[in-house]
Amino acid sequence: MKTVKYLFTLTLLLSFANLTMIWADVSVSAGVKASVTVITSLEWLIVLFIGFRRQSSGIRGRLAGLKKGIDTVHISGIAAVLEVILLVIWFALTDHGGVLIITAAAVPLLALGLLMFSGVLRLIIHGRQIKLSRYVLLFMLWWVPVVNIFVIRSFYKNSKREYMIESARQELDDSRKESTVCATRYPILLVHGIFFRDWQLVNYWGRIPAALEKNGARLFYGRQQSSLAIAESAKEVKEAIAKVIIETGAEKVNIIAHSKGGLDSRYAISCLGMDKYVASLTTINTPHKGCDMVDWLLKRVPGGIVKMIEKRYNRIFSKLGDKAPDFMAGVRDLSAERAKSYDTEMPDSPLVSYRSVMSVMRGPRSAGFPLNIGCMLIKKLNGANDGLVWEESAKHGSQHMLITNSKRRGISHGDVIDLMRENIEGFDVREFYVGLVSELRADGF
Repeated sequence: MKTVKYLFTLTLLLSFANLTMIWADVSVSAGVKASVTVITSLEWLIVLFIGFRRQSSGIRGRLAGLKKGIDTVHISGIAAVLEVILLVIWFALTDHGGVLIITAAAVPLLALGLLMFSGVLRLIIHGRQIKLSRYVLLFMLWWVPVVNIFVIRSFYKNSKREYMIESARQELDDSRKESTVCATRYPILLVHGIFFRDWQLVNYWGRIPAALEKNGARLFYGRQQSSLAIAESAKEVKEAIAKVIIETGAEKVNIIAHSKGGLDSRYAISCLGMDKYVASLTTINTPHKGCDMVDWLLKRVPGGIVKMIEKRYNRIFSKLGDKAPDFMAGVRDLSAERAKSYDTEMPDSPLVSYRSVMSVMRGPRSAGFPLNIGCMLIKKLNGANDGLVWEESAKHGSQHMLITNSKRRGISHGDVIDLMRENIEGFDVREFYVGLVSELRADGF
């Protein structure tokens, strides 16, 4: 049925695009001409304004719009190829005048070009995985023959891959909706790392929270300021824990913390009496042994530049909602020298299950600036890393997991929290967290 619909629509679109050619060589009554013109015109308008979509059950929302864009680009591309063949044959077999030939070529170019434009526009509106560089190329080169074909093809391939991944994800979530695999005994508190905040419109954890909630998780956020000393951030984490306990009536919480957030959480548990309210702490790419890169930079970057960065950072984040941001206090607490005393200062509580996760980049090409620079520097100082934290520094607790990726790129410090909302080949970050939380549930937490 899909193939029949596709061929029928393709035939009507080509007929509409070639009405000038058809009426020049086919003698029919005025009524037939009018009927064919109306039918083919309507089909062209439907595809142009509504979009063409081959049937796909269960797909809804943004993905349905993306599917329309993919199918519209596909059918207009096929029509364009067939149109070139038809025009070549027609020009070779007829001896019409110049005006008719120009019209016969111009009308299909305009008709199919508008269909292609409508399809690409839908990819732009509904797609999430096309990189900025591709948009720049499209904007600059859409008018260049042949080159624009390759740019549009890149849009099409990226969008098709996104649709396949996201539709499979939607179907997976739908299939296990009733099982609520992430419905843990205790609610989950997500604690962010340094240089960021928990904003409603720009979620630090990317698409991860939505995936967890679809599978039954109850989520809350640490909402600590972006950069403070660990002891100060821990006070805010303590407040967040207490708020969740009061709001939900739960006895404890499960904490999943990224980067410095893991150290903030450890301090709240060990030094602020929160161990009796925390069932588990899972740290994600947390520098438990510090970042040697921080020590290296602090010794080499001129003090004047450090003060300038600190002043500007604190001013910006004060405007963004921090009460009293302290750039350097946060940075110093990430140094390897400072971290030497953490196990003594923040001893693990027997009441809490400690787990840790770490990912590594395969090389500087696995991420953009500044993680690519960090990757090269830390590799010389320590070895395998995620662009900010080296592998051994992230190990803590009774269970440790190393995320590896056999594909060309590894998993960076930002990738592991879905910072760029990117579908990475070989690693589904949302499913990883679903598995992480499902394991907490299976362990009774």
